[in-house]
Amino acid sequence: MTVTDQDPTEHADEPDDDAHHGGGDRGAPVDECATRTDSTETWDDGLIARRVAETAEGDRFPMADNRSAASPTVTPLVHEGSLRSRLEALRELVGLSRTRLDSRTLSGAGRVLDEAAARRRLSGQHTVVAIAGATGSGKSQLFNALAGVTISETGVRRPTTAAPIACSWSDGAAGLIERLGIPPRLRRRPMPTGDGESPLHGLVLVDLPDHDSAAVQHRRHVDRILGLVDAVIWVVDPEKYADAVLHERYLRPMAAHAEVMFVVLNQVDRLPGEAAEQVLDDLRRLLDEDGIALGEYGEPGTTVLALSALTGDGVGELREVLGQFVSERGAANRRISADVDVAAARLWPLYATQRRTGLSEQAREEFSDRLADAVGATAAGEAAERAWLRNANRACGTPWLRLWRWYQDRGEPTTGRLPSRTQADEEATARQRVEHAVRTVADRASAGLPAPWAQAVREAALRGSQGLPEALDELTARAGVPAGRPPRPGWWPVAVLTQACMTILQFLGGLWLLGQIIGVMAPNLGVPVLLMVIGIVGGPLIEWSCRMAARGPARRYGLEAERRLREAAAGCGRARVLDPVAAELLRYREVREQYGRVVGAGR
Repeated sequence: MTVTDQDPTEHADEPDDDAHHGGGDRGAPVDECATRTDSTETWDDGLIARRVAETAEGDRFPMADNRSAASPTVTPLVHEGSLRSRLEALRELVGLSRTRLDSRTLSGAGRVLDEAAARRRLSGQHTVVAIAGATGSGKSQLFNALAGVTISETGVRRPTTAAPIACSWSDGAAGLIERLGIPPRLRRRPMPTGDGESPLHGLVLVDLPDHDSAAVQHRRHVDRILGLVDAVIWVVDPEKYADAVLHERYLRPMAAHAEVMFVVLNQVDRLPGEAAEQVLDDLRRLLDEDGIALGEYGEPGTTVLALSALTGDGVGELREVLGQFVSERGAANRRISADVDVAAARLWPLYATQRRTGLSEQAREEFSDRLADAVGATAAGEAAERAWLRNANRACGTPWLRLWRWYQDRGEPTTGRLPSRTQADEEATARQRVEHAVRTVADRASAGLPAPWAQAVREAALRGSQGLPEALDELTARAGVPAGRPPRPGWWPVAVLTQACMTILQFLGGLWLLGQIIGVMAPNLGVPVLLMVIGIVGGPLIEWSCRMAARGPARRYGLEAERRLREAAAGCGRARVLDPVAAELLRYREVREQYGRVVGAGR
């Protein structure tokens, strides 16, 4: 019900001698009684008996004295199950959000928790109701009419009520009144009915200064106490019931507190004929435009009544409705529940989202793929495959081909300039790819989140990206293609031995032919030529067969090297970026769950 950001403890002790009943120049009997009270012993809890004092004209007004009474046992307020659950969820929500949201944003929810805790320690058998209204609305007249005794001064001079005055119908409300900052000299007891317990037993009625007073201190009293009472009776008159200040500053912001509000149209004795009903209907229309639910047809909401505090017409109906309201002992819990609703509504943009949030599996895989591309996992796998094939060709190739390749490798120039420049370019490109991958995954993870949580996700990803390129380079060196020759399959020795046999056959055939040419051996061309042909054709054929057979193992070897590098890059990215981002998303889901408890349990 708080309508301003005033500190609840601000000006708690501000009422002074000049503020009492609008000034000290009128010599009212109430002031005299208060003066005598201040000069005698201290009141125990502000709940005192009445006494009668005569005025100069001989009229008799029931006044208050300082006769002490034994302090009764106070039964603290008990929060009902749903409200207790909502308060616990709100407390958990604030705790989880402190590191992500600024203290000013959470101050409203913190005040609700503090005030709920303070109210819980006080009497649950009393209901504190404030009477508020504009200058000249007759709220002090209504206050006196409900109390049955002249307590709050009424008159022509404005403002009349300069400080809040409390009237309690039963003992044990001292803590509640002290919480409002009302001093003992401004606490009263009503006129006893003489027929047993009053129907308003448990009521603490507070007459507030005018909410439109020209005195800033008076308005501060109103705003502060409205944030602390259990319910409020708004008193309006036929002239100011549509006042924009009342509706825009108080009623509209308090729409969530409809169940603990009464709106009373006073001074209906000034309206002729059916004018009172017309004004009352127009007042209901304005309240409906303010978003205030009206308690009609048995539905919960604001009670709207018409009465005349001067003539007493309708006061009995208000007293009856107020008595039933107080006897239910539920106003304090309903007030706190409405405060939680208001706090939750203000926090809605910080926790709620209309779209699904989080990091999908596809986004995770794409992030891992981008990191793998940055470290060159595919290229490393292809290089490993080529290395395996090259090793197979060297082991199973013909001696003549191997000799030729050795000659070519020896003749290639090695200056070292071009490779170093290419390596620097590749490192710069890899760093750009890593940064792009981090930005992309952060944007996807934060998409749809409320601004503070989206910022937290992006910051977590940015922190994790620091040093990530260097870590990936180190992993590439460790998890890349192993140094040395690739492993050989079991059939390689057989292929090498067969290739050696083909070479031996070539040498045997050549020596046989040479022997025949020089006449050492008998002429026989068929056998040596056949041996040479077998060796010459068989060598390349074996080399080709080995190359075909090596494709499968080479491919598997390359894929294994690529897989190891991809997993290493993905693990590094997960540990440095994805896990911190997931932690922030988990925290958001936790606070969203708590926010759902705060909101959902009350609807």
